[in-house]
Amino acid sequence: MAVEFLAAPMSSQRAHSEPPPSTLKSDEQVVFYPTCGSWDKEHDAWRFQIHGKVFEPEYNSIKRRLVLAWLRSSLNGQLESDQLREDRVRHFLVDNERGKSVTIAVEGENLRVGTSGPNGHFLTEHAIAASKMIGVNSSRAENVIAFQAVLRENDSRSFTGRLHCLAESGVSVISDIDDTIKDSCVTEKSELLRNTFMREFRPVVGMAELYRDLAESGVAFHYVSGSPWQLYRPLEEFLAQFGYPRGTMHLKHFRLKDSSVIDLLGSQQETKLAAIVPLLEQFPLRRFILIGDSGEQDPEIYGRLARQYPAQVMAVYIRNVTDSAKDDSRFTSAFRFVAGDRWCLFKEVPQIAADDRDAAQ
Repeated sequence: MAVEFLAAPMSSQRAHSEPPPSTLKSDEQVVFYPTCGSWDKEHDAWRFQIHGKVFEPEYNSIKRRLVLAWLRSSLNGQLESDQLREDRVRHFLVDNERGKSVTIAVEGENLRVGTSGPNGHFLTEHAIAASKMIGVNSSRAENVIAFQAVLRENDSRSFTGRLHCLAESGVSVISDIDDTIKDSCVTEKSELLRNTFMREFRPVVGMAELYRDLAESGVAFHYVSGSPWQLYRPLEEFLAQFGYPRGTMHLKHFRLKDSSVIDLLGSQQETKLAAIVPLLEQFPLRRFILIGDSGEQDPEIYGRLARQYPAQVMAVYIRNVTDSAKDDSRFTSAFRFVAGDRWCLFKEVPQIAADDRDAAQ
């Protein structure tokens, strides 16, 4: 991935160095996903990624009927169109826009952050000199920086995003979403679909309070899920509604036309490892608490990471949604060579709250 360094230009050069505005048409939109930044000592700069998607909202009834038919077949025909929540389905219906150049304004500078690909996504890495990042303090645990898309003249719309710049050392929580902080019933696919597309999202009791306590002590959060990017906005609204701390989001790419319902909401190892490993390598001096559930592959994924990064993965907590015991063969295998005091199963938040708060100190 190419890295673009933005040096501090002389005032006389500013007009020549600024990139052109984003090439969005009036019927096209961009959504930015929250990412994190780290301090690059060698260059005295903040290094970060910008990730987003360019799309055109689609209200075509034919496409909607295709989505409805796809979901109905997964629920054995037990689905009516008026049962669908529009906020959940809407982003599965959009037209992805490729070849769109995107420019943002961040910390007083305009920065070209990529060109959208065939799926509408763009993901590029950049760095800005620390002297230009006036709102960022490298000694602060976390700096949340807002930015916005630079649009053409007379386009009054606003598309905003945020960047979480983290200190070199400190504690981060990497958290799953489904059945870890949101009751989804992942082990029953028909219930999972209903909970995803037809019902209000329900928080796991006590988790938001626990996460807020950790955030107040300086812990940063990274939400890593097998849910698709199309559910980003409903998930962000869920986090805000129930008071979960803001953090970076790491979901998976999904294409309706060549995927099954199992592909849609399955927490695949490849997806989570591809998101978590770069975080561990980006912040080698930070310590990480991994929180997930026993419904799918979190024990195996987290156990593997605890073995590979023993100095960084300080604790693993698995919400027990399968009524398993810690000495079950599955867990002894998943956490082989991981000390027993570095991981635990829990059903209720009070079982881990005290340990988690102590670990964050």
